[in-house]
Amino acid sequence: MSEQEIIESGNLELYVCGALSEKEANEVNTAVQSSKEVEKEVEEIEETLLKLGESVAPSLSSHIWNAIATGISGVRRMDTNRGTNWAAWTGWAAAILCVVGLFFMMNQNNNLEEQLQITTLENEDLQQDLQDTEDRLVQTTTVLDIIRSKEYDAYTLPGNQSVAPEAFAKLYYNRTENVAYIDTKGLPTPPRGKVYQAWSLIVDPLTPTSMGVMQNGIEIEEGIYKFEGFPTPEAIGITLEPEGGSESPTLEQLYILGPVTTP
Repeated sequence: MSEQEIIESGNLELYVCGALSEKEANEVNTAVQSSKEVEKEVEEIEETLLKLGESVAPSLSSHIWNAIATGISGVRRMDTNRGTNWAAWTGWAAAILCVVGLFFMMNQNNNLEEQLQITTLENEDLQQDLQDTEDRLVQTTTVLDIIRSKEYDAYTLPGNQSVAPEAFAKLYYNRTENVAYIDTKGLPTPPRGKVYQAWSLIVDPLTPTSMGVMQNGIEIEEGIYKFEGFPTPEAIGITLEPEGGSESPTLEQLYILGPVTTP
């Protein structure tokens, strides 16, 4: 075919999109190499397709645009002064579908990458949750081993009948190391702005010494608090105090009171 026949055939648009057979593609490739006019026509087709793609496709990252530009470099404007050339229009239609399909696939690829990132983050969260659960299990096992050991004496501390008759607490006390664990799961949840405070008590004369406020810093397991470094008690009391604790126990809010006798 002559240069003009090749230009008007519609094959150049199909050539740009890679939709020609190997034989036809070789023929057009030979024409492009031997004819400046055909080469210019191909470049203008490529440029037009890129502009068309920009107008119909979603926004894409620069590296995707570079990939498209590498595969389609150059494109021309259609000459509207020519008569209707159905072969050329067929080529253009195929070229348009090619570009739109290419952008659709790129967008789908972006969506898949985003889903992959979300899945990866979810897996990381699950792994962290699993690790936290395993750490919690190890901690719980350690606490149980401690309080069940022969070094610790166990006491059930009853509720104050006039304040909280149904309440109770568990005390695990190591007299040698002067370390105590208090399980408060038998106590009601303190109201907002209030905390429980444990007291080491000498009965005669009544001498209370604060063991500490039951807060996150000393909670070694849910509802179980560790105390150390307090005077050897004859009894243990637990009162409800304002956040931060009090210097002396509020007896009107004495929830727990129980003796700590020597076995």
